[in-house]
Amino acid sequence: MTTTLDEIYKFFKNPPPFYLNKELAVCYVLSVLLKQDSYGTELISLLETEYPAYRLSDTVLYSALKFLEDGAAVVGYWKKVEGRGRPRRMYQITPEWRDRAEELSRLWESYTQNNATVPVGVSD
Repeated sequence: MTTTLDEIYKFFKNPPPFYLNKELAVCYVLSVLLKQDSYGTELISLLETEYPAYRLSDTVLYSALKFLEDGAAVVGYWKKVEGRGRPRRMYQITPEWRDRAEELSRLWESYTQNNATVPVGVSD
């Protein structure tokens, strides 16, 4: 299979989404939970909406949430969500972790600003 220059330019003009690893996912989750309690599906949806260049797999998300729960950074609770059939497992930051969560959230913000996808100025 041969790659053409047009394909290279198209790749950089519209790159595929970047999937977060566990380290980035932990920082992203904390950045959201500092603003509001949330549940897994919502965390994935918010990422795609607020950071279109990034994606988060279920596996990595729940691995990050387990890491945070095991470290007493977040706690989960069940809540009936409006318009949904079954209760959702909501997550919130523990008071003891608030300062550290803010620090890790800043790492996420810095990462996304420094790695922002900027389309290459190539005309079609």
